[in-house]
Amino acid sequence: MERQTHQMDATGKIAGRLASEIAVLLQGKHKASYQPNIDAGDIVEVANIDKLKFSGKKLEQKMYHNFSGYPSGIKTKSLAKRMEEDPGKLFRSMVNNMLPKNRLRAHMIKRLRIKK
Repeated sequence: MERQTHQMDATGKIAGRLASEIAVLLQGKHKASYQPNIDAGDIVEVANIDKLKFSGKKLEQKMYHNFSGYPSGIKTKSLAKRMEEDPGKLFRSMVNNMLPKNRLRAHMIKRLRIKK
């Protein structure tokens, strides 16, 4: 199995559209020999991740919640806050949520390389 390397520049691109395009490449759905039970996807390298664009008012309105399980253990962060803290981690989680939820998911996400 031959894996190609795709180089992508995230400057000025909409985050969700880029993430879904990368998810297709990581799964190998762009190949004629695609089979859902075989991990035959390619390697994807993304540069300039801090220059992504978000449409609408998502930066101010979209919230991420994290619950520890304890009473009053919920923590909330906006998309803008997560973007300024670590844009690579945010984008990796976006792509990870677009991959199929099965045993191959961990192997696919390892082939996503984010350059700062």
